[in-house]
Amino acid sequence: MIIYKTEAEVELMKKAAMLVSETITEVAKILKPGITTLQIDSLCQQYVLDNKAIPSFKNYHGYPFAICASVNDVVVHGFPNNIPLKEGDIVTIDLGVILNGWHGDHAYTFILGEVSTEILQLVRVTKESLYKGIEKAIVNNRIGDISFAIQEHTEKKYGYGVVRELVGHGLGKNLHEDPQVPNYGKRGNGPKLRENIVLAIEPMINLGTKDVYTDKDGWTIRTKDGKPSVHFEHDVCVKKDRALILSDYSIIEAAEKANSNLNTNYYTN
Repeated sequence: MIIYKTEAEVELMKKAAMLVSETITEVAKILKPGITTLQIDSLCQQYVLDNKAIPSFKNYHGYPFAICASVNDVVVHGFPNNIPLKEGDIVTIDLGVILNGWHGDHAYTFILGEVSTEILQLVRVTKESLYKGIEKAIVNNRIGDISFAIQEHTEKKYGYGVVRELVGHGLGKNLHEDPQVPNYGKRGNGPKLRENIVLAIEPMINLGTKDVYTDKDGWTIRTKDGKPSVHFEHDVCVKKDRALILSDYSIIEAAEKANSNLNTNYYTN
């Protein structure tokens, strides 16, 4: 069942989404080779708690951490650990919070230092595909229009692997609500979009094969061929003429550009 939000509820959800953006911005300020994802997990958890919110991933179906930290060939749900990050790593930080009873949930991929042009392109194209999908999140379109736009830009144009087993989702009082938002599909298919549906749109795009497998920890999902994967995610409210993005990458990007350890050479502007 799809749950439509009131304008007041959308405003509360924007505050939750913004707290996620602000927390990931704190990561962008300090991310560098040598730091561990477990240190980042501690920083994020404390920042969320200091802002009177709850890290929503922690203990969700038994997940033991506040963030998912997915490095290189990890697609999503990577466990934070004590392995120091190194030059050339790509790192996705995915975070959820509950603020005033409402969920925020989004993700951002960072590049540490120098990487190949192949990786730069994968990061750029995945981020672009997120916005291609968001453009379709308007009243009277269908979920398939979002899905098709993402797949068209990544798989059909660049030959990347679009993960099938993992999808975006509705968001609200619960972390995962209807409808599901696949990153592949046909235009005109799926539920019709109505005003004030809130979606977490999140392309998960692999450099090589679309195929993935789950590690023995039961959570960490990796690419089957060991090639890198990139994940970007925004919280989005469906509107009549243009989707309203509740989260904010601009503050993350400003911190990313100011951190000399992070590579922003993939930016198109």
